[in-house]
Amino acid sequence: MKLTEKLALAAMHRIDPEAAHGLSVKALTMGLAPAPGPVTSARLKTTLAGIDLPNPVGLAAGYDKNAEALAPLSKSGFGFIEVGAATPRPQPGNPKPRLFRLTEDKAAINRFGFNNEGMAAIGARLAQRPRDAVIGLNLGANKDSEDRAADFAKVLAHCGAHLDFATVNVSSPNTEKLRDLQGKAALSALLAGVIETREGLSRRVPVFLKIAPDLDRAGIEDIAAVALESGIDAVIATNTTLSRDGLQSAHKGEAGGLSGAPLFEKSTRVLAQLSELLDGKVPLVGVGGISTAEQAYAKICAGAAAVQFYTAMVYGGLSLAGDIARGLDALLARDGFENVAQAVGTKRKDWL
Repeated sequence: MKLTEKLALAAMHRIDPEAAHGLSVKALTMGLAPAPGPVTSARLKTTLAGIDLPNPVGLAAGYDKNAEALAPLSKSGFGFIEVGAATPRPQPGNPKPRLFRLTEDKAAINRFGFNNEGMAAIGARLAQRPRDAVIGLNLGANKDSEDRAADFAKVLAHCGAHLDFATVNVSSPNTEKLRDLQGKAALSALLAGVIETREGLSRRVPVFLKIAPDLDRAGIEDIAAVALESGIDAVIATNTTLSRDGLQSAHKGEAGGLSGAPLFEKSTRVLAQLSELLDGKVPLVGVGGISTAEQAYAKICAGAAAVQFYTAMVYGGLSLAGDIARGLDALLARDGFENVAQAVGTKRKDWL
């Protein structure tokens, strides 16, 4: 990490977390951030659900909620970017404060509640997106919607023409009863509506499903069955957790979803179980607790075709994207892999 980035992070940590988040997005739009371009090599290049990636290290949804910093983020070292979540109508989200740093745990708790400017504003920015980047959108539902399942399809219909992939997010813990849509029958019906909408777009947009880490074995088996039956293109494992095991920070009792370092093992075990059940038929994206190249590599060896992170930037800065990608390249070379795909799932049994 450069000295300027260290100083900027130190300053950010002296102010309210949500205000710091907003300032960091603003700094990006002003060009005040690392811009090494996509980090790539023959080993790092890979394919996810038919999408060619320069490297398998992506930005998770939730950082650029309103698609305000697409161009600078696409030059920051990530192989792909996911923005949002976007809902049909703008909504303010939950009352503040709703974002908490757990510095001792290298973690964060948020209860944002899908605060965003709505699909019209976000879609307009996506229409102006850089075309040489891989950009996806996290689809959400309005809190007061009469038909939440239909909301996901509405956002896809409006924004789909500008996307490389779309993620159905039924795993946020911050919209009441949203996770109920992870049940097999409800999820099958919801995804059928999204897939039907996808068929009406001018081009085929891969549809991903983002799941919670708090599922039991039966729930994971249901997700695997739905993934195989529904025609979705990938599963993102996982979103934030409601667990608070082993936390040290004074903020550990705050309501919301926990992300960051404490999530790594839990999310990787869910990933490995899904990898075993799906057996390569549906690719997986590993998310949860990644802050180093070694952790990104562990997710890939547990079964992920690609990975995403976000919370680690709170503590390590935006330059982590390039650092993790370059470190991953070195680890693949060390172990004799010619490309990322060869490493996928090679140590899955270690996590089962």
